[in-house]
Amino acid sequence: MKSLYKIGICALGLSLVTSCADYEPLDFQVEKPESVALQEELNSYEPLKTYLGEDSSDFILGAAVSISEYNSKGLMYRLINSNFEEVTPGYGMKHGAVVQKNGSLNLADVEKFLETANGAGMSVYGHTLVWHANQNAEYLNSTIAPTKNPGSGPTWEVVTDADFETDDAANYENSANAIVSFTAVGAGPDGEGRALKVTNEEARENEWDSQFFLKFSPPMEVGEEYELSMDVRSDEAASFATQAHIQPYEYKHWDFFGAINATPEWTTFTKKIVVSEEVAGASTIAFNLGNVATTYYFDNISLKKYNEEGGGGPGLDPSVITNTDFETGTDGWAGWGNGSTRERSAEGEGFGDTGYAFTFTNPSAVNPWEAQVAYDLPTLEMGSTYVLNFKVKANTAGTLSAAIQSPSDYSSDPLGSFNVSEEWEEYTLQTTITKEDRERFIIDYGQFAGTVYLDDVTLSRVNPGGTEKTPEEKEEIITGEMERWIAGMMEVSKDYVKAWDVVNEPMDDGDPFELKTGIGKELAADEFYWQDYLGKDYAVKAFELAREYGNPDDLLFINDYNLEYNLDKTRGIIDFVEYIESQGATVDGIGTQMHININSSKEKIDEMFRLLAATGKLVKVSELDVAVNSSEPTSEMLAKQAEMYKYVVDSYAENVPANQRYGVTVWGVQDSSDDANWMPGERQGLWDLDFYRKPAYASFAEALQNL
Repeated sequence: MKSLYKIGICALGLSLVTSCADYEPLDFQVEKPESVALQEELNSYEPLKTYLGEDSSDFILGAAVSISEYNSKGLMYRLINSNFEEVTPGYGMKHGAVVQKNGSLNLADVEKFLETANGAGMSVYGHTLVWHANQNAEYLNSTIAPTKNPGSGPTWEVVTDADFETDDAANYENSANAIVSFTAVGAGPDGEGRALKVTNEEARENEWDSQFFLKFSPPMEVGEEYELSMDVRSDEAASFATQAHIQPYEYKHWDFFGAINATPEWTTFTKKIVVSEEVAGASTIAFNLGNVATTYYFDNISLKKYNEEGGGGPGLDPSVITNTDFETGTDGWAGWGNGSTRERSAEGEGFGDTGYAFTFTNPSAVNPWEAQVAYDLPTLEMGSTYVLNFKVKANTAGTLSAAIQSPSDYSSDPLGSFNVSEEWEEYTLQTTITKEDRERFIIDYGQFAGTVYLDDVTLSRVNPGGTEKTPEEKEEIITGEMERWIAGMMEVSKDYVKAWDVVNEPMDDGDPFELKTGIGKELAADEFYWQDYLGKDYAVKAFELAREYGNPDDLLFINDYNLEYNLDKTRGIIDFVEYIESQGATVDGIGTQMHININSSKEKIDEMFRLLAATGKLVKVSELDVAVNSSEPTSEMLAKQAEMYKYVVDSYAENVPANQRYGVTVWGVQDSSDDANWMPGERQGLWDLDFYRKPAYASFAEALQNL
């Protein structure tokens, strides 16, 4: 153990303003600025690991580093090796860094990192096996995507089309100067059907001052091939441009499918394009009609996408109506109006004279909407088609209708009408969702006087990609992916890595006794919540697999953040560890990340360590850094940072028995720059941006000596 120069926390503040005693004039001339003298004092310190106390032989002093920076064997490589005993890769051993687009594992950088660390005499702490962030979510989601129905070779699949035979305008709109109406029936091409009329009453200053828009989804991607076709004519000969838009009125690129010529005679326009970077992301074609004062006529517009693998038919997602057969009751089903009643039938009155049905009775005929059955739905997907399937009979003949309604204003997307009789009939109806708050399925039966029997009701989204996998299928697939990932990582690392973060950040911040979930959230591109598919036992499985494919005596940790900030989160992760072990897995230790700042509560830090120590598990300070909350810290802030670094280690030593102290890993080795991704401008490290030791270096060394 090296002797330590105790220059004091106050002196480390680099300013007389923050000294611990009142200022007294010196009776001699100081030749060096105090900041220079104190920096020289800091520079005279030995490497950090030399200050570890004599009783800390089992304690490991670690640091985080990027694999690429360490593998390059530059300044950070030398600093880490000189001052620490163990390295933790910040990103390079995570799922997102290793798993490729096709699911293969690229472990070349990991193998080089492990060999480099081993050659330097450094141990490696594995970080991290199962987490919700930094995942190759695109690949994982692809494994549980809907099963694509068999195709029959390359096809051109319709993305959107319009024949204008109905007033449905969901996929097109117009600007104010483009006046839309319809021709009479029989005025379309070949004298059949009707067409859309778009009138531009005067020549505009700009061609885009009068526009007609064709909308589609999803947005185009680079390299995809599309074909636009339509029948078109105009009262006066004209040519109009096509622009790429993100959406109507949000311009993307001036040229899309080129110019379209129109004459008084119907002609068919067809053009194929390969999506370039300039138009990628477009989801609207704008037709610029402002050059000529005339009326344009459109019909049979079709936008198709080339699918090299072939199309196959669409599949159906699971029903959004979950109480479909009424065998356990009528939960979720309600209704009102005209003194009508609703109940579950007697047993044996369901479809096929077995089980149960849902019955509703209207005592007298009134307006259709004056008696309704209702079932509240989860949020439906705008623009998607939903298919209703059900079986129905009644005690007398009649007609009913169904719709998907918005409770806010009672508008709806109609599913259509259906007839009932004394015999069971099966119906399949469908509609496309045109409003975001379509949240209620309704049946209007006010016009029908009598009793209706309803059974086997499903409402499912049409999935163009195929058939949605069941929860059981997804669980099996994701379990297999977890095993393949952990087995592959362990295969190349088990000779070098003897301790792991197996499960990272499991506990929810708002409800710290429950697990995090991605359900209902807009997920980042690299987010994937294993627990949403495997349930609470995802961690049990992760620990079992790490034990199976790693070394029998590896130390396996669970790790989380804000444990010192929210003590209930500490209690929550302790409870979760107890659950994991109740299911037969073994957790060796708990990691507390401790991304703290100079104002963090010391009392909570103490209590967190006491709670963790009481488990009897190993306790690891896994990601320690202390932010000063400023990109230009004052000497007082630096002194507080130094004090907090020391306090954490002192509290760890005081509240966690020596045989439970795995060690401390410093995450903020060096300050991060203002444009860095991690803690930008908060100056959290032991070294500054220029690799000069900070006051925190000395206080941290002093704390290590006291272990």
